[in-house]
Amino acid sequence: MQLKFWREHLRLANTWTIARGSSDVVEVVLVQLEQDGIVGLGEASPIARYAESADSVAAFCRRVEARQLSFSDVVGSMNYLNTLSPGDQAAKCALNLALVDGAARQARQPVYDYFGLGFREQQHITSFSIGIDRPEVVREKVLAAAAYPVLKLKVGVPEERAMLAALREVAPTKPVRVDANEGWRTKEQAMEQIEWLARDGHIQFVEQPMPQTTPPRDLVWLKERSPLPLVADESYHSAPDTAHCAECFHGVNVKLVKTGGLSAGYDALQAARAVGLRTMIGCMIETSVLISAAAHLAELCDYLDVDGNLLTTNDPYAVVTAPQGRLSFQSAQEKHGLRVSRLRGASDLQMTQ
Repeated sequence: MQLKFWREHLRLANTWTIARGSSDVVEVVLVQLEQDGIVGLGEASPIARYAESADSVAAFCRRVEARQLSFSDVVGSMNYLNTLSPGDQAAKCALNLALVDGAARQARQPVYDYFGLGFREQQHITSFSIGIDRPEVVREKVLAAAAYPVLKLKVGVPEERAMLAALREVAPTKPVRVDANEGWRTKEQAMEQIEWLARDGHIQFVEQPMPQTTPPRDLVWLKERSPLPLVADESYHSAPDTAHCAECFHGVNVKLVKTGGLSAGYDALQAARAVGLRTMIGCMIETSVLISAAAHLAELCDYLDVDGNLLTTNDPYAVVTAPQGRLSFQSAQEKHGLRVSRLRGASDLQMTQ
C-alpha cells in the first residue's frame, strides 16, 4: 500500500459566517491510497471546534505505516489507526474514505451498494445553507438559492431575527432548517428563540440550540417544552452518543469528519435509527470527495445537508450533483467506489509518504 496526501485551499463564494466565526478560504487535506493498481481517495475537512486542522491531519498521516492498511481489511486497518491516537477524527475520516473507496472498487461496486443501501436517483433533497450575514446580503443569497426547495439558516447571533425577516421577504413559505451552532447559552434563551421560530410556521427543526457542555437536565427540559424538533450536531459524534441524544434531542446530525469516516458514519446513523431518532447527514465546507461520500449514505437519512461543495468556487472534483437540490450520481464517469473524478491534474501534491 502507498499513501499520499496533500492540501487544497477552497475559496468560498461568499464569506462564510456561523456563530463561532468567519472564513473566506478553507483548507482541506486529500488522501490517496494505492494497492495493486487500485486507488482509493479520501478527504479531511478538519473542524477547529475540535482542535483539528490541516496541520494535525498531515501530522497524523505522517505517522501512518501504509503497509498496515489494506483494502481487503477495512476493519483491521481502522483498528490499527485507532492505536495511533484516540482522536484525530478528521484524519481517520480521510483514510477511512480512501479505504472504503478502494474496497468498493476492488468489489466493483459503488459505495452505496458496498454498504448494501442502494441509491434512489433524485429522491434525496439537500438543504442549501445561508450563513450569518447582513439582512441585505441574506436576501441576495436566498434569491441566488431559488432553485433549492429547502434552506438552512445559520443563527445564534443578535441579528438572527433580522436575518430571518430578510429571508422571508424573498421566500415567504419555503421550508427552513435553523442551526444555532451552540449559540444560545441558557435554556430560557433557547426556549424564547425557539418559540419565536415556531411562529414562522415553516421551520422544520432547530439544530444544536445550546452548547455541547450543557447539563443533560437542561437539554431534557428544553426538549420537553420545545414546539420544534431539536437535532444534535456537536452533541452527536458517533454511535456511543446515541443514548444521551435519545434523551435530549429528537434527531441527530452525522458528519463523516466528526465520526471518523464512512464506516463509523454508517454505524452512527444505524444506531440513531434503532432508537427512533430522526437522522441527518451534514457536512463542512468540503470538496465533492467528502460530499459524495456522505451522499452514498443517503438512504439512511431523513434529512440531508450536503451542500459544502456548492458554497465554493474551485472544487477540484466532481461526481454527485444537486440540480434543484436533488442528489444525483447520473453524471458520474466512475461506476465504482466513491465514483469521484478529479477535474484537474494532481501536480499540486505538496506532501507524500
